[in-house]
Amino acid sequence: MLWSKLFIPTLRENPAEAEVVSHQLLLRAGYIRQLSAGIYSYLFLAQRSLRKIQQIVRQEMDAIGAQEVFLPALHPAEVWQESGRWDIMGDNMFRLKDRFQRDLCLGMTHEEIMTVLARGELRSYKQLPQIWYQIQTKFRDEPRPKSGLLRVRQFLMKDSYSFDLDAAGLDAAYDKHYQAYCRIFDRCGLQYTAVEAHSGAMGGSQSHEFMVASDAGEDFVSSCPDCGYSANLEKAVSRHSQPLAPDPAGDLNPEPFHTPGRKTIAEVAEFTGLPESSQMKSLVLVADGKPVLVMLRGDHQLSETKFGAISGDMEFRQAHPHEIQNWFGAAAGSLGPVGVKNMQILADQALAGRRNMIAGANRDDYHLRHVTLGEDFEAEIHDLRQVTAGDCCLSCGGALAIHKSVEIGHIFKLGYKYSDPMNLRVLNAEGKEVTPIMGSYGIGIERILSAAIELYHDKDGMILPPSIAPFDVVITPANNSDTAQMEAAREIYEACLAAGLDALLDDRDERPGVKFKDADLIGIPFRVVIGKKLGSGMVELVERKGKKTTDVAVAGAARAVAAQAGR
Repeated sequence: MLWSKLFIPTLRENPAEAEVVSHQLLLRAGYIRQLSAGIYSYLFLAQRSLRKIQQIVRQEMDAIGAQEVFLPALHPAEVWQESGRWDIMGDNMFRLKDRFQRDLCLGMTHEEIMTVLARGELRSYKQLPQIWYQIQTKFRDEPRPKSGLLRVRQFLMKDSYSFDLDAAGLDAAYDKHYQAYCRIFDRCGLQYTAVEAHSGAMGGSQSHEFMVASDAGEDFVSSCPDCGYSANLEKAVSRHSQPLAPDPAGDLNPEPFHTPGRKTIAEVAEFTGLPESSQMKSLVLVADGKPVLVMLRGDHQLSETKFGAISGDMEFRQAHPHEIQNWFGAAAGSLGPVGVKNMQILADQALAGRRNMIAGANRDDYHLRHVTLGEDFEAEIHDLRQVTAGDCCLSCGGALAIHKSVEIGHIFKLGYKYSDPMNLRVLNAEGKEVTPIMGSYGIGIERILSAAIELYHDKDGMILPPSIAPFDVVITPANNSDTAQMEAAREIYEACLAAGLDALLDDRDERPGVKFKDADLIGIPFRVVIGKKLGSGMVELVERKGKKTTDVAVAGAARAVAAQAGR
């Protein structure tokens, strides 16, 4: 293709609204333009890259026996009501009514629709297993769209669904997807990690996320550099660090003391001269309409995901101030477990074995010394806290690190979450009706592109992996008025096309510096420059990554590009 004929609207400055690198460069390089918050138009270059990503995805999905379909994006409400997710999805779901006032929604995902399809078509165990997939537009009414294509309201997703007769079949389908995802992300040139994850609103017994470490990410991953353990912070477990001060010895009774105006853990720590790890933190939550008192070590944070799993994934919220006053007779900041009989008490396992700690006295401006779990109050003990950096790995004892990441893929063992309530049944070999077991597997197409840009860029622009770059090579004559240079450029361009390379000929009547800057900005992996060395039959082959330059003969330029591109 000829650059002079293409629409590539590059910008010299970073747009003010773009905060993360991928957003900045996608706008500057003319890949995308914003229509409204979280909604983007994909221009020529973006479409070429996204199509290459989709092709890689299709090839690897087809290789595991998955069959591509294309399902509606507009869904009737009753399908989501069958699964129970019509209400669970809340405001994140785009909802609308048709002219007959029937409720519909725009699909965030397609578990329900795939299950309805399977319910209408699958009759016998002989038809199993099945893996169906699609690449489809999804919609999410994101309250705070940001970071370009990383947090949007409309996006492309590859979602696939497996149907099996038993758990062993689901295990096999899950492993097939796990391996296929690794091949997809390898081919896209990404550095990624597969981590244990929470299934969230998707449900199911097991899930893994595929994560790319990046400051642009909104997920946090806890990992052990020694043994390789890695999990989403929502799911991560560890051995907690030791308290910063020893507990007072002896069988001491709770003793109230005045803490005027001290309501936070930090304020009480400063007042007593004891570290936060010597205190108990009291949190009051309301789950399924009932109050629950959660006790943590003062320097720890609650993992809402772990609490949700313990409470059976019921809807829960923080208690309102008037509720706290009614239940405890005191305001938040002076709450504690001693004497509490009107609600369930859960305690994090970091409190087990601790003695004579500080807790609220359920009396405004007062706390208690010498509070001991199991003696002064009873509680169910669970892993409730969020892992912190420096905690000990349960597997090897190494120090855990925490870093931000971008999620690019997520796989789930759904079990019977959808097939059972939606009455998907088949006959087994004995002629008995059984419920197939399901898996769900997603990849964010745009997130692959954004993650690659976050990983590979410099001050001049993108450095895209050849497999997903919009072009493999740009051929750049330094002087368009030089007939010999233009003839050599066209010769190399035609040879690149013949070699199966995606080639772009920069035939614009621009200064060489402008051409070079634009090529660097849009991330083309290789550039062939035809300049003064042409007199000796040589041109320059520049690799975008590292800016390495090699002199090659005109006749061998296309072969040299193909070799470096791995073609």
